[in-house]
Amino acid sequence: MRKNYFYILTLSLCLFALTASAQDNAKQQPKPQETADGLGFYPNPVSNGKIYITSKTTANKEITIFDVLGKKVLQTSLSARELNISSISPGVYIIKIKEGDASATRKLIIK
Repeated sequence: MRKNYFYILTLSLCLFALTASAQDNAKQQPKPQETADGLGFYPNPVSNGKIYITSKTTANKEITIFDVLGKKVLQTSLSARELNISSISPGVYIIKIKEGDASATRKLIIK
């Protein structure tokens, strides 16, 4: 009977270690929130002052960020992937990404 408890305890610890490892890997690899058109950004929430815009094409993108009251906080045209938002105060915002006829609107959290 003691052997059974030992095996159950050992198996439980192994499963716990595997689950914790998988969760750590999921946290380290940010996944962009994309629309059907492929527009998106990551990471969200932002803690390093930069977001990365994802797209299926390399065309210029119009980026607009609004606060929760609808006031425009940032508007820029972007040809690269990286957008510096370190000048924006921590809080909850709405980001609109427009590329040609495609557009995506998402919640953006800045820590």
